[in-house]
Amino acid sequence: MNKIINKIPDAMDKVKEKNPLTHCITNFVTVNDCANAILAIGASPIMADDDAEVEEIVEIADSLVINIGKLSKFQIAAIKKSCEYASKTNTPIILDPVGCGISKLRNEITIDLITNYNIQAIRGNMSEVKAIARLLEIDLSNNIKGKGVDVSKDDIITKENLSENGEIVKKIALKTNSIVIASGPIDIISDGNLIIAIENGNEMMEKITGSGCMLSSIVGSFLAFNDPFIGSITSSLLMSIAGEKAREYVNNKNLGTGTFRSKLIDYLFLLDSDEIISKGNIYLIE
Repeated sequence: MNKIINKIPDAMDKVKEKNPLTHCITNFVTVNDCANAILAIGASPIMADDDAEVEEIVEIADSLVINIGKLSKFQIAAIKKSCEYASKTNTPIILDPVGCGISKLRNEITIDLITNYNIQAIRGNMSEVKAIARLLEIDLSNNIKGKGVDVSKDDIITKENLSENGEIVKKIALKTNSIVIASGPIDIISDGNLIIAIENGNEMMEKITGSGCMLSSIVGSFLAFNDPFIGSITSSLLMSIAGEKAREYVNNKNLGTGTFRSKLIDYLFLLDSDEIISKGNIYLIE
């Protein structure tokens, strides 16, 4: 585990030094938060989703983040064109399969992207991750229950189901040859070999729109110039510890979710690697 932790400072330094241009095709509900989160960690966002220009944008971008939270025929065309070009240029592609499992459209676009393009990382909640497992015909011991774009109560990651969920994440990572990040009260990350748990963050992150979308965008920035596994772990630690500090601030001031949202972005900007390492509750799932 120390070998992984010791690589976190370098991963953070690379983002700040190289200022990766992160191309996000995302949903209009959270696009502003995603852009601000990318800026806060030292990267640069660009939010282009017109298929007339996406090839040109991918050409100059350092990574591509695909978020299917608000799909349209227009956006699907841009997504596929971007992914096709990014696969040719070896630009890292990060997929956020928002709401996968709740509609035929979302299922079809998710499996199409995973099957036909070079997806480097998949980041979703555990309901979305289980839906992907079903689409990939990976056997599950329990039912898949989606709740709109939110995680089903039955799929919330806990200490009791951590090992079981970790195996599902690992199987998807192995089958797709990608890093899989399942976000929740405990984050699970696997490269198909190791399974990492991160037990930071807090329940207030579920009370604002966009915390997951922001994380996927941050992953995109980190994967531009970092090892995908290290970049994904660093992204999850950064986001969850920023959430802890934002929660502590609003508790002390007796404030609410609006302030939490802005303070979350503040701490994404302010956190350094020493604090992330000291506060990170990260361990291997055997």
